[in-house]
Amino acid sequence: MYVNTTSTRVRYAETDQMSVVYNGIYPQYFEIGRVEALRELGMTYRQMEEEGIMLPVLEMHIKFIRPALYDNMIYIKTFLKQLPDTRIKFDHEIYNEEGQLLTTGWVQLVFVNKETRKPMRAPEQFIKRLKPLVSSSNGQS
Repeated sequence: MYVNTTSTRVRYAETDQMSVVYNGIYPQYFEIGRVEALRELGMTYRQMEEEGIMLPVLEMHIKFIRPALYDNMIYIKTFLKQLPDTRIKFDHEIYNEEGQLLTTGWVQLVFVNKETRKPMRAPEQFIKRLKPLVSSSNGQS
């Protein structure tokens, strides 16, 4: 299983009057984790788009456990547990500075050809990089 951890500080604009992060912000936190995980694996969104690949979100699930608060440093753990095929699933956990689990969730995206807008297989060089890092060589359905 591949794991990446990145951090960000909760900004005032992301919170409500109680200094609690608004629930609609969590997909952005998941995206921060996903982008940094892909970057660490040597594949950026910019590079994929230049190669004619898009990654729209297909499904998302979020479970709220504890609130993230204004000015807290949060840690976004991003996991890849399976090799992608036409879809890729990222699991996420968000922790506060005290190491308390705040939120869990997952996001499934689909590889799409930029010109035809039809699903496509994940790039072979990306799969080769991931293969030694994930626990299963099975694709996702």
